[in-house]
Amino acid sequence: MSAQILKQFLPGSTRVGFLGVGVMGKSIATNLINKGYKNMTVYTRTKSKADPLIELGAKLAASPKEVGANSDVVISIVGYPSDVRSVILDEENGVLSGMKEGGVIVDMTTSQPSLAVEIYNKAKEKGVYSLDAPCSGGDIGARNATLTIFVGGDEPVLGAVTPIFESIGKTINFMGESGKGQHAKMANQVIIATSMIGVCEGLLYAHKAGLDVHQTLKAVSGGAANSFSLQSYGPRILKRDFEPGFYVEHFIKDMEIVLSEANKMQLVLPGLNLAKMLYDSLRNNGGAKNGTQALILALEQINNTQIKKYDI
Repeated sequence: MSAQILKQFLPGSTRVGFLGVGVMGKSIATNLINKGYKNMTVYTRTKSKADPLIELGAKLAASPKEVGANSDVVISIVGYPSDVRSVILDEENGVLSGMKEGGVIVDMTTSQPSLAVEIYNKAKEKGVYSLDAPCSGGDIGARNATLTIFVGGDEPVLGAVTPIFESIGKTINFMGESGKGQHAKMANQVIIATSMIGVCEGLLYAHKAGLDVHQTLKAVSGGAANSFSLQSYGPRILKRDFEPGFYVEHFIKDMEIVLSEANKMQLVLPGLNLAKMLYDSLRNNGGAKNGTQALILALEQINNTQIKKYDI
């Protein structure tokens, strides 16, 4: 590994490229600009989504290739593995086709571990480095720069981009070689998927038992049942707030990746299969663009009941 890559990518001097300015991406890019990474080039298929970043001084590129050509580090956080492949590896317009030797590609999309390894190998052929760095924390973590980041790739490259990660996240975890960041995120998604069932079923039980569900939420949050999902999504459920911090359709994508990887490892995950079935039902009934806390709607439908709306 060249000495060049060991130089840290610091605010002010680093040209940052950004691909994908959706629910999380917009907040991540905004935090980077506010922390001093003002020389930013952005690409998005929906140009209006980039307007808030352009107002902060970011430049809009016509293609991912143009982003790569004008950046030292490119961060992508898009929807699906097919989107990752398109924006990074497309031979004519992808980021990699435009990047110069010594640049770094950081894919923060939750995607396939095998695709992360493919990007790593193809980047290496060009003298470009790559990290798979999916994150957890949802819209709140992205907005507050408190994301948990799982990193796969070469550890010296992580050292070089650590100042960038510290501008957007609270916990940075080096998980090992290329693809391991994605595998760690998959484990994270398994835990979230099954814990979300517990949150929804617990609140639904309290409702049917005639309890004040808001009071019950506060009570169980002080005990062993407390969790990120309970604290972050329990209040949203009671407010009937199903706006996305993370889209149902993207969560289903994550579960499909996990189940595919589990099948390769001959690993049986019955809890995750149940969660996917429930989320599939939610999507099929029009909930694809809801946040993951909208799982309560599928369980309410099964039980022909509805938790009342609380003004909290």
